[in-house]
Amino acid sequence: MTSVPDLFREAVAALQSVRPRPEVQLETMRPPQRLAPWSYAVSCEVEGPADVLASGRLVLLHDPEGQEGWDGVLRLVMYVRAELDRELATDPFLPAVGWSWLTDALESSGAEWTALGGTVTETSSARFGDISGPSRTDDLELRASWTPTDAALRPHGQAFCQVMASVVGLPPVGVTLFEQRQSS
Repeated sequence: MTSVPDLFREAVAALQSVRPRPEVQLETMRPPQRLAPWSYAVSCEVEGPADVLASGRLVLLHDPEGQEGWDGVLRLVMYVRAELDRELATDPFLPAVGWSWLTDALESSGAEWTALGGTVTETSSARFGDISGPSRTDDLELRASWTPTDAALRPHGQAFCQVMASVVGLPPVGVTLFEQRQSS
């Protein structure tokens, strides 16, 4: 078996060094096997105010020879899915806002990247018949991939955690939400 490349080891160690805020739960998961010679992945779950749930994963791919479209030998692939309330789901600016959660998180974390691309998808599902669950659900899916400029991936992992927190409506670290008061 070929030994694990030093660059990949360094990149994985950097991702493993990420310490998210308490609401964000990261776990190592089995990565996809056929996308690149080397891969590593983490899954994430987070619950925000008003019981908003989100799940996601961040996958690190490494191909020492690079791949077309990567513009490098490392690639990060992110998938995030979150439940939305109906009002937010009908906001025409939601796709642009969803994308800005990622770009803002990458910029504020100090991550350096190239070849960023992705999609923001809104889905609405209605259940009928014997299918259990709420009669209607609305979801947001954010899929993106980008090429980090080096193996210092801690800022990229922090950006992923920041996106997960933004998607569920958690305030920035250090900011406290006040509960709404009911008028009498």
